[in-house]
Amino acid sequence: MMLCNCEHCDLKQLFFGSVDAAELENICTRKSEKNFKKGDLIIKEGDDIKDFIYLKSGLVKLYRTRGAEDQIITIAKPFDFVSLLSVFSEKQYNYSVAAVEDSTICMLDMPFVLAMAKQNSGFAFNVLTHMSKVSDRIIINMLNIREKHLRGRIAYLLIYFADSIYGRTSFELPVSRKEIAELIGMTTEKCHPHTIRIQEG
Repeated sequence: MMLCNCEHCDLKQLFFGSVDAAELENICTRKSEKNFKKGDLIIKEGDDIKDFIYLKSGLVKLYRTRGAEDQIITIAKPFDFVSLLSVFSEKQYNYSVAAVEDSTICMLDMPFVLAMAKQNSGFAFNVLTHMSKVSDRIIINMLNIREKHLRGRIAYLLIYFADSIYGRTSFELPVSRKEIAELIGMTTEKCHPHTIRIQEG
């Protein structure tokens, strides 16, 4: 783990614009980073919530396990707050988080973040705004997928990765056939091969 450089702190650029210099220095002193390889488990469903976590680089999946099946809730990209769905409402995580690409997360001690939210209304408002955006995105994606048949669901997934994740139309899908099925709510046998390439034009 390593500490951030306060002068170029990612947290400052993201949503800590409402904190003063002394608070920012305190944040940077407390912030730590951790690297994960593709496939590594970052958060396990049922773990105690001890840290406020956001994704600095890479991609991760948020999912729940029921029996032998996983259901992927969403794919999180850099600067998403992967712990945000539970941090203010629960003591344990209601979902797991695993890396789908090599990823780096940044962490802040949860009691420290909660204290900041109580003391700094601007910070609290920014957190709530981001929570709302995350929830809206998950709900909209789920509804858009459910209203489509198989081909439409796969097309929607490809467009989502092209527009929202990579920002380009040619890419190698980072998820397996099984994960595609878990994302779109279909069986693995019905999904297309692991590597899918979209061509411009």
